[in-house]
Amino acid sequence: MTEQTDSTSTTHQPTDPPDAHVGADADEIFARNITFEQLGLSKSLLESVKSLGYTCPTQIQADMIPIALKGRDILGQAKTGTGKTAAFGLPILQMVTEGIPGQVLILAPTRELAIQIAKDLSEIGQHTPLKVLPIYGGQRIHTQAERLEQRPEIIVGTPGRVMDMNQRGLLPFKNVRFAVLDEVDRMLDIGFREDIRKILGKCPRDRQTIFVSATISSDIERLARSYMRNPEKIVTTGGSLTVVQVRQFHLPVQAWDKRRLLKHLLTHEEPDLTLVFCRLKRSVDDLVRYLTKAGIEAHGIHGDLPQSKRNAVMQKMHRGQLSVLIASDLASRGLDIDGITHVINYDLPEDVEMYVHRIGRTARAGRDGVAWSLVTPEQGSLLTDIEVLINSEIPKLEYPDFKPGPVPDDHKRVQEREQRRIDELRAKNRFRSTDFVIKPGKVDRSRFPGGIVPTRMPIKRMHGRISSGRRKR
Repeated sequence: MTEQTDSTSTTHQPTDPPDAHVGADADEIFARNITFEQLGLSKSLLESVKSLGYTCPTQIQADMIPIALKGRDILGQAKTGTGKTAAFGLPILQMVTEGIPGQVLILAPTRELAIQIAKDLSEIGQHTPLKVLPIYGGQRIHTQAERLEQRPEIIVGTPGRVMDMNQRGLLPFKNVRFAVLDEVDRMLDIGFREDIRKILGKCPRDRQTIFVSATISSDIERLARSYMRNPEKIVTTGGSLTVVQVRQFHLPVQAWDKRRLLKHLLTHEEPDLTLVFCRLKRSVDDLVRYLTKAGIEAHGIHGDLPQSKRNAVMQKMHRGQLSVLIASDLASRGLDIDGITHVINYDLPEDVEMYVHRIGRTARAGRDGVAWSLVTPEQGSLLTDIEVLINSEIPKLEYPDFKPGPVPDDHKRVQEREQRRIDELRAKNRFRSTDFVIKPGKVDRSRFPGGIVPTRMPIKRMHGRISSGRRKR
């Protein structure tokens, strides 16, 4: 992920920024004083946990597992990358009865996340006889129907494909004892809400329901509770919703310089494995072409990409054959790849909570990670909203050797056209009064912001009478 530079170039270092925001230490994530044995897990699951290299549970696992084993409904909120899948997966794997198909229904917003959850549960349950099957759009119905005939106890799927398979009579819900919604904030958003209502409405009422997410708004919580029976709410996010070990920075940049700055970061910092997020699918494709032309091998992934190509890209990532992945927001909920060292927000997300999910793709399982956000002047308020959400300032990072480019002619024309429009609107304002403007000699900046202190009322005012109660009587 390097390219040729001028022979005069030496080192390219950013100016020393203030300390980047880093959360508390790993003790906030892990429950050091508790072992998996103390959580009441079976011998086979303890064997799986040990073989996967886990020594102690995370806080969300320590809190959720005992309550889930009691059969309680749970609404769980924890930071991204703290092991929520194992938090609901371990107790469910222990309580499922072998041989009864479709006992567990886990719903996820994207096919990538559904595949990842199924993979994680298969690994966690490797010493059990239970079968896990992911079903999602983009894969042939016939293929998934054949796998359903093998009577898997655990189904992980996206709402659309789950509804489709149910309507075809291939996936009945009569055996569902456990219903799980991962990323519940998105699952109960307006896009999925109707499908979720129909699916849960067809499931037995005496099921155990578990909803988990990194962020849960008050509106989503009220809606979630309507599908549950007196749920236990568990929150382990602490004061900040961001991943504990992520160092965060923002880089001020003009819109027309964003591509050049991204290339500068990738060629001069040389991160090992980088995930770049864009808001638009078109931007993903444009950046892939731009970086490839610049000698940087990059691949893109978004919703319009055929499933075969998405799978090929993901396989390259898992095999370590890819160093830069450009993704739309769909991937921020489903990518769980070891070794992502940097996340770059090429576009800040308009939904500030999406920022949490994006940067959570790095610093997995307690590792360090870096998040860079490219921020245009118009996005200052959006950056502030993100800082309010995470309850921390995201410091500025500047590169002295990065030289901003000239203002493009088309951008100048847009600016001039916008200024003319504003001037015309002001000229047509019939309430505008030049008598309200203060002469330079009257400016007193200590008395009023900007020093604009009116000396008399404007000429055009609203003159009217308000009828009083006395006149009405």
